[in-house]
Amino acid sequence: MRFTTKITASIALAVASFASVNTYAETIRVALGTQDTTINCSTGGLLIRELKLLEKYLPHEGKYKDATYDIQWKNFTSGAPLTNEMVAGKLDFGAMADFPGSFNGVAHEAAGKHSIFLSVLSGSIKGSGNGIVVPAASQVQSITELKGKTISVPFASTSHGMLLRAIKAQGWDLDKDVKIIAQAPEIAGSALKSNRIEAHADFVPFAELFPNRGFARKIYDGSQANAPTFHGTLVDAAYAEKYPEIVVAYLRAALEADRLIAAEPEKYSELIEKVTGIDAEVNYLFHGPLGLQTRDLTWKPEYRQALATAIDTLKLLKKTDQGLNIEKFINDKYIREAFKQSDLDYKKSLANYAQLPLNAKDAITGKPITDFKHVAQIWVRGEPLVRHYASFKDAVKVLKELESEGKDIRAIYAQASDSGIKLLANQAWFVESAQGQVDAFLLKEQAEAFAKSNSGTVRDFSSIRL
Repeated sequence: MRFTTKITASIALAVASFASVNTYAETIRVALGTQDTTINCSTGGLLIRELKLLEKYLPHEGKYKDATYDIQWKNFTSGAPLTNEMVAGKLDFGAMADFPGSFNGVAHEAAGKHSIFLSVLSGSIKGSGNGIVVPAASQVQSITELKGKTISVPFASTSHGMLLRAIKAQGWDLDKDVKIIAQAPEIAGSALKSNRIEAHADFVPFAELFPNRGFARKIYDGSQANAPTFHGTLVDAAYAEKYPEIVVAYLRAALEADRLIAAEPEKYSELIEKVTGIDAEVNYLFHGPLGLQTRDLTWKPEYRQALATAIDTLKLLKKTDQGLNIEKFINDKYIREAFKQSDLDYKKSLANYAQLPLNAKDAITGKPITDFKHVAQIWVRGEPLVRHYASFKDAVKVLKELESEGKDIRAIYAQASDSGIKLLANQAWFVESAQGQVDAFLLKEQAEAFAKSNSGTVRDFSSIRL
């Protein structure tokens, strides 16, 4: 009897062991929602998909030895419908900004579920990326002139949160001093072209894309609100608990995508344009050296605060009456493990706030560029790499020569002297000193203030070229 019991126990243990080893001897779904045109999500979606990086890192050992994967990608133009499909159980991962991301967490809680904010993908602790534009022919030069006017914005987006904070900073009454209407980016573009809207607030990349296409001017950058903003990736909490190795594999793929675009920003800006139609020049504006935002997968305190602010804004908009435990919602154990497996130092990256560095030589002198305050860049169509110049004044001289040779100029970039953000030079304002030094600014009023205190002359792009 005792012998029989031992045999039965041994068989049970063997069966349990066999079941454990072969737990995932079936097809595992990996369903990912991304926003291709929201280019700050590219390292968490588009590039991973197009370069098949997820397949490279998905586990095939241990309990995943016999697993096969059903990788499903679905593209969205905003975060709200993506969240709906996550809550409905149709997606496992989703990439979106802080504001819709906070709503993702609230929506899951309301459905008796949970989601986890895994990592940041790209962002700005100053708030750059969101912005306000007006029609190209508008006389409006700054947000202060929008009182009493109608401003459109994609509702429940991160730019909506930025707009509300900007209006609050002006001391305006939200119900009396401005009229805010809902308008998606694709509709806003047509409205701006035909002057059917007085101003439009939007998220990455539309506050730069519309001006780059010539039918709008940027009059406000999110950095003026000094409110951190970011895009990142979420996962269904139950999925992460069941398949933690898959979550880490996804994040390792995101880390590789980040490394690739940092090394060759022009190449991958072209790829993003090919897939999305978003101009490569605008992709480079964000993802290239000294870019408008930094690609950053670590949970900096400022990004944690951005989520808390987003929750407060949701309450203000009466989208929710409940809070969200940020410390529980953000779970950095997966991204820390992905860093470790990729031989990267998470703590070092967490402490790094620098823009992607510019390691380049001046295209005229051949000397390394060391002062980045007045740097300029020119992208000539047909050339695979952007040209770099230590002096904006020198770049303008070269620009004239290139145009006289019949070269097609894709873009010329400048760095704002006050905020340090990257600018499309043909949309910027400049101050020229008596010594010939040229400083760039986003807004005319910023240039005028600098000129007054530095005895300079304010010029627009047309006059600075003369």
